[in-house]
Amino acid sequence: MRYRDRKGNEYNGENGQDRLLAFVYGHAVTRLLIRPLLSPIVSRIGGAFLNTRISKLGIRPFVKSNGIDLSIYEKQEFASYNEFFTRKIRAAERPADVRENVLISPSDGKVSVYPIEENGIFRIKHTPYTVRQLLRDDKLADRYMGGWIYVIRLTVDDYHRYCYVSDGYRSSGRRIEGVLHTVNPVANDCYPIYKMNTREYCLLKTRKLGTVLTMEVGALMVGKICNYVKQPCEVHRGEEKGRFEFGGSTIIVMTEPGKVIPDQDLRTNTREHAETLVKMGEHIGAQIEQ
Repeated sequence: MRYRDRKGNEYNGENGQDRLLAFVYGHAVTRLLIRPLLSPIVSRIGGAFLNTRISKLGIRPFVKSNGIDLSIYEKQEFASYNEFFTRKIRAAERPADVRENVLISPSDGKVSVYPIEENGIFRIKHTPYTVRQLLRDDKLADRYMGGWIYVIRLTVDDYHRYCYVSDGYRSSGRRIEGVLHTVNPVANDCYPIYKMNTREYCLLKTRKLGTVLTMEVGALMVGKICNYVKQPCEVHRGEEKGRFEFGGSTIIVMTEPGKVIPDQDLRTNTREHAETLVKMGEHIGAQIEQ
């Protein structure tokens, strides 16, 4: 895995989990063996265990192995692993860029950006997708052809709460049921995971950035996407929208053609096959001046 921070420093982020997933998804037999684990039922069983008091035994080893600084969070002691995993960061640690013409990142994570071709196709690595497959709504998909898509991948060591990307009026949410593959890039080489996994999305009508679509994608052992609001209402940039429970996961942001341009570093890094490390609330795009 190649990562770059916003200053241009590059890191090799491969770890034991990456190597294990590369082995599992790299062989037909092991891909067959993990099929039962992709079920939402298995995810719910795992989630139930991670809500128990005994599960908190895994917190200290995880904190140590991933170098997590718990002092920046509102709590440092937790009743279960899931309470730790969904811990809330102090507001001062994730300030939102308040400029109205700026698109902010909804979460911490590793971001790549792709143009959506006029026929609705975009490519993640070598795997082609269409907006219609992603949304399962042809009329809505047509609105985003020629725009941009942001794929923000969260790994288990990331902060797993997410926010609204701008001020605006949000629509009701739509949920698409599916399986729960890992969102690690090695799985994308074998399966079109973003049109197979469980996902939820809503539309955010903004004054400067057009109508922005935000989608949460569940992943292996993350069957629970917890969005706090389901109905249409006014929302504000940086306001917490929801959280993921245990595991890796992804947030997808889509912008209409002619409305927003992704930041130059994100475009350059994606072309050079490196993901960019971003934090919730920082700028990732800007309004295209008419």
